[in-house]
Amino acid sequence: MTDKSKQPLFSEFPPVSTQEWMDKITADLKGADFEKKLVWKTSEGFSVRPFYREEDLGALKHLNSLPGEFPFVRGNSTDNNWLVRQDIVVTDISSANAKAKDILKKGVESIGFVLDETVEASADNIKALLAGVDITSTEINFSTKKCMKSLASALLEAVMQMGVDPTKVKGSIDFDPAGKLILKGKTCKTIDEIMDRAAEIVKNGKALPSFQWINVNGKIFGNSGSTIVQELAFALSAANEYLAKLTERGLTVDEVAGSIRFTLSIGPVYFMEIAKLRAGRMLWSNIVSAYKPASTAAARMNVHCETSEFNMTVFDPYVNLLRTQTEAMSATLGGCHSLLVQPFDKPFRKAGEFSERIARNQQLLLKEESYFSKVADPGAGSYYIENLTESIANEAWKLFVEVESKGGYFSAVKEGFIQKLVKESGAQKLKAVASRKEVLLGTNQYPNVTETMKDAIEETAKACCGTSCSEGAEIETIVPFRAAAEFEALRLATEKAAKRPKTFMLTYGNLAMRLARSQFSGNFFGCAGYEIVDNLGFNTVEEGVEAAVKAGADIVVLCSSDEEYAEAAPAAFKALNGRAIFVVAGAPACMDDLKAQGIENFINIRSNVLEELQKFNKALGI
Repeated sequence: MTDKSKQPLFSEFPPVSTQEWMDKITADLKGADFEKKLVWKTSEGFSVRPFYREEDLGALKHLNSLPGEFPFVRGNSTDNNWLVRQDIVVTDISSANAKAKDILKKGVESIGFVLDETVEASADNIKALLAGVDITSTEINFSTKKCMKSLASALLEAVMQMGVDPTKVKGSIDFDPAGKLILKGKTCKTIDEIMDRAAEIVKNGKALPSFQWINVNGKIFGNSGSTIVQELAFALSAANEYLAKLTERGLTVDEVAGSIRFTLSIGPVYFMEIAKLRAGRMLWSNIVSAYKPASTAAARMNVHCETSEFNMTVFDPYVNLLRTQTEAMSATLGGCHSLLVQPFDKPFRKAGEFSERIARNQQLLLKEESYFSKVADPGAGSYYIENLTESIANEAWKLFVEVESKGGYFSAVKEGFIQKLVKESGAQKLKAVASRKEVLLGTNQYPNVTETMKDAIEETAKACCGTSCSEGAEIETIVPFRAAAEFEALRLATEKAAKRPKTFMLTYGNLAMRLARSQFSGNFFGCAGYEIVDNLGFNTVEEGVEAAVKAGADIVVLCSSDEEYAEAAPAAFKALNGRAIFVVAGAPACMDDLKAQGIENFINIRSNVLEELQKFNKALGI
């Protein structure tokens, strides 16, 4: 007799067809529309179905490639060992060098030196910065607001004087005139002059063959509210512009492509971000291939990732740890070359030793305890991720082609085409946050009403690219921002007010409804930092009104059932008699009748929370 315990488990179950799944889903929906209920309409321009099956992989052309093989969808190598990066703002050479040597002992493998405007990019300074640092095993990256050509020359000179094997030196400089143009709205030289300079930098940089001299900052789009597709398409368009213009100046495509690094932001949409990196590598390999490189290795996309600043918050800042952790997972599972995790307190102060250590450890946990670095492309073969990869690639390619039809990246920027799309996307995201369709925990949903932040915010924490970036701009610019900023401004205004508004929950009638609406209302007004006075319930609305007045309430929120509002709301409104702002929690059928009786304020799940709270602040003189 056969031992059934040793037989494969799934052999006991008959296969289920797609149609059978659909029949079951249709039955469970009980007549509801499948497309409306279960199909996710993304902002990226495509729909996501609730389930995928093996048959959905049939048309995908990239499935037969392996990690390290063209078109590099599955990664540039046969492992997934990304570099842990940390940036150091250099205001003092000696202290920056000491910090560099310290963090290298704590797991950092890639260092970004951000030179302050007061620090000269000289060979001597760079050598002093790198003293005691093994630059053949540590990736070194440099950024300055001054002349990038001078930085590149000084770096080359410093490395040659240090006597190390130049073929083993890896890193990058943040030379990105395409990104600077859309942020500043102008360039210090003509595009042709800038490309001449770029060609010279790349030509001289061949002495360090593993170094990237051009950085395509796709992150500026993501941190300005763009969609995933837009960030990818515009970054690829900028990179293609470098390819075209530098090969026209006598450099080979292998030399130019090998000198380009991409920096992309990683946002909160977990699987989409994994797919973005896979789609990006596929598209870049095809773009480079069109220039007929001597080696397919030139088509590898070198991607540095940074967790998003767009969705970081000032209030309840430790939630930023949850955000950056899932973003770090997306970046590493997607196959990034290196990763910078933003410290959780970056939105409101200069990161300290504690927050920097936590940011490093977030990556180290993924490497050393979760073994993310041990498996190449773990998403490979996933019906969902493979289809997401294909969908993102298709939409990004369409947008890339549209940019090219306008003459390429620089022409599209001068026309304002790219800026228009990014700003439209950013506005849509802000609207979603304002109406709580997109949740920022602790800011527009479930706020900690006892928390105050006005004294914790440092001036140094202001965004590096605000309105000053467009000063003297000759073309339209984009400005990186945080989605939580308007909610934070609202709450900080409350904190600075002479008196903290008190919101009183007048709970009455149906037990379940009054408690549910009281919880909703407390959450609603808590987003503005108001004091919340909750109650279990009152026998009459008049009793509740008197208790509210006695408590010194500025706002009284009637929390009851729709059926009871027809009588309870007018009675409460009359009893209150203008002694506080009166609000009804919900959108009852009798709303028009209540409005006719003078009741103006209603809050419900369809409310634009931000706009309503701004209105209440104004009414309260805040």
